[in-house]
Amino acid sequence: MVDTSNWDWDTGEKQIDMSGWAGNFQWVEEPYASPDGESVAAIVNVDEGEFKVCVNGQVPDEAYDKIWHLRYTANGRWAAIVSAMGEWTMALDGTAWENSFGYVWNPLFSADGKHVAAAVQQDMRYCMVLDGTPWEENFANMTYFAMSADGLHTAGAVQVEEADSGEVHKFQQGIFTAAVDGTAWDTRFVNVWNLAFSPRGDALAAEVRLNLYDYTIAVNGSPWKQTFNCVWAPCFNPADGTVVAPVRIAGKWNMAAGGEVIWPTPFIQLWHQQFNTDGSKLAAIVSPAYGRWTVAVDGVPWPVTFSEMVTDLVFGPDGKRTAALAKAGGQWQVVVDGAPWRHGFDMAWQPVFSPDGQCVAAKVEKNGKYTVAVNGQLMNEQFDMAWNPSFSPDSSRLMLRTLEQGIFKRRIVPVSTITG
Repeated sequence: MVDTSNWDWDTGEKQIDMSGWAGNFQWVEEPYASPDGESVAAIVNVDEGEFKVCVNGQVPDEAYDKIWHLRYTANGRWAAIVSAMGEWTMALDGTAWENSFGYVWNPLFSADGKHVAAAVQQDMRYCMVLDGTPWEENFANMTYFAMSADGLHTAGAVQVEEADSGEVHKFQQGIFTAAVDGTAWDTRFVNVWNLAFSPRGDALAAEVRLNLYDYTIAVNGSPWKQTFNCVWAPCFNPADGTVVAPVRIAGKWNMAAGGEVIWPTPFIQLWHQQFNTDGSKLAAIVSPAYGRWTVAVDGVPWPVTFSEMVTDLVFGPDGKRTAALAKAGGQWQVVVDGAPWRHGFDMAWQPVFSPDGQCVAAKVEKNGKYTVAVNGQLMNEQFDMAWNPSFSPDSSRLMLRTLEQGIFKRRIVPVSTITG
């Protein structure tokens, strides 16, 4: 987690004029705001085949053939994938990694923003790169990537044996596994999918396929004893390190821990599970009946269901409250503890809990304009663009990052001005 206590929570408003950027460059791409709201950046084209990152109206001397996937890390550095002389690498705050590659994709960022990883390809061999340093080992293929929360370890689902597309027998025998920091598990599988590190980064779990018909979860290369018709992505209990995953049995989905079913009721669908901070509660997105979606906490569904989808599930800081987004009738709603807010939106983004757990805020869109809602109450103002709101450490204020008529604004407002 990022310490927000050192952010400026006192200055009411800061502005960065972006209205003149378009006239200074061939074109300006989508802007991105830093988490603390002190910077706004965008990829700009300064000439044919010449790109830079403009930050607060300033551009560096360094230019690249192409820049893409601009983002800010949690600690406020801009990061982007950049190309020079036909080679790709990552640049952070204008400083590129020393090593470059044939291709770079899927950047990952540690929770504190101090570490950056990415998947790379060089001479048709694949590996991960962490803070500019590639794995010592590389592989014939690599899909699905993970980074530990502390940013010190990376993993990927890798192909450990060469095989032509027509050599079906090799694929059926198993040529895939997972690699951690470049070291592959000894066990091979027919397929390996979504990976998850333990909270301390000392264990890795993955979805695996043992043969044409049997699926299970493997932890540090060791499969569960039980097999299933299918499985979804695993996750670790932060309290005791137990691995849980949705598993399909007799046409329905169950929650399993260590291979044993732990929730009494199966569902039509069950996925995107997560624990609260202390591991005492487990929630997941579920379908209790065909075409209906909701959230279940410790196996008990919310009393309300939705016809199209539920997504962006999140626990509150006290570990007792939950919130998610739901879609029904073409409209998005924010749902907190099973109660939908009364407003519907064209789009909504993942809810944000205040540190004291009493308030929930969300960025929402209606009729092409953006605003922020708190506890179901809408701000009076609308914006051309907005980023997710952030609560102050004492939960009394909100940081709003918005774009209004070409002006980027970072504002601190009391929560009470929205909730009343």
